[in-house]
Amino acid sequence: MPPPTGPGSPQDVPPLPGQLPVDPDTLPGPIRDELRAPDPAAIDTSATELHDGVNRCPKCGSTEIRQRAGSDQLICLYCRHEWSSARVEEEYGLGDGIDDLQGTVIASGAKDIQADAASLRTFKCTGCGAEVVINTNTEMTARCHWCRHILGVNEQIDSGAVPDAVLPFHIKKDDAVARIRQFVNKRQLFALKAFKEEFTPENVLGVYLPYMVVDARASADVGGFGEIETRRYTRGEGKDEKTYYDADVYRVQRHVDFTVDDLTLESSAERGNLNTKANTNNVINAILPFDTKNAVKWNASYLVGYTSEKRDRDVAQMHPRLEDQLLSIARAQVQDSVRRYGRGVRWEQEHLDVHGTRWVAMYLPVWLYSYHQPSRTGGLLHYIAVNGRTGETMGSVPVQQWKLILAALTVGTILETLAIWLIGR
Repeated sequence: MPPPTGPGSPQDVPPLPGQLPVDPDTLPGPIRDELRAPDPAAIDTSATELHDGVNRCPKCGSTEIRQRAGSDQLICLYCRHEWSSARVEEEYGLGDGIDDLQGTVIASGAKDIQADAASLRTFKCTGCGAEVVINTNTEMTARCHWCRHILGVNEQIDSGAVPDAVLPFHIKKDDAVARIRQFVNKRQLFALKAFKEEFTPENVLGVYLPYMVVDARASADVGGFGEIETRRYTRGEGKDEKTYYDADVYRVQRHVDFTVDDLTLESSAERGNLNTKANTNNVINAILPFDTKNAVKWNASYLVGYTSEKRDRDVAQMHPRLEDQLLSIARAQVQDSVRRYGRGVRWEQEHLDVHGTRWVAMYLPVWLYSYHQPSRTGGLLHYIAVNGRTGETMGSVPVQQWKLILAALTVGTILETLAIWLIGR
């Protein structure tokens, strides 16, 4: 049958301005490359069996489920049955194929956030039929106010609140509090008095922080100049004496192909803000690494009793940070090959090619204590963080400035006295 013709048919309507086919070769480089780039491949990690918001005990059907403290197991508080979610790496083969990565592969929990995605999620309780609302900005589970069933957000929604995987807490709160006390006690000589007096265990909170865990295949070229010292000598006398050296200078170039397995990147803009004048977010990086290989498939029951922060950055927004990290890794990779240059190498050119990446959204466990130190300029937010898996602890303690000044003056006086005594001898 011939296609329809006549007034109003598609064949007779001329294209509007801007609707003509565009030749990518005529566009600027970045736009041309973006149009030609293949769409990201996707790995579906959604837990379809939990989309009704209810996680039931597989033995008795109860929804009274918690994480068993110190393990990756879930436990039913009614019949005491224990089980665990599958490890996400084994379930979806995320540990395989890094050497063959091409383009961008994104797990479904790491997909782009939709600006209009609703934070409020409404679930119909399967126990009594009541509607239960969960605000994903602050919580991922809620209890039905009629029948007491526990409901959780397990469906991967477009707000970035539900990741692909979660790494459960192993360090218990009492242990975390003890580690924070020990950290502060070692620094109490100079610590702010109010900080020591206001510390209470109730202010130590378990929080799941959002990260992207990235596998990557890349190559890098670096170039610069290396120096090998050939002679060292001095000229002048007394205060005018100066040391000089001669060196052979070489042009140095290196190429390295490498892969990265489970690189962790903050996917929260607030946590990634390392403004040391306003906060001490950098201490959270100091408690890395996490054993991300043991992360399990997402299940909201792991978050009962804990808080969480949802991610607000997409894969494209995190590429600059990834490339910076990959360049640092490339420099470290070539370090062993330039040790003969005793005076070091000054790298002046760097080029990175990222051949393939795989992105997985993950919640990682941190015990966190915060303290706001007020000042005329707005104050500084101090954090002490404990890795929820290993117990590694790092933090920032506000100090009494006058104690530091007094200590510096005292040390200076002692050194000056000692110098005079030595000269007198």
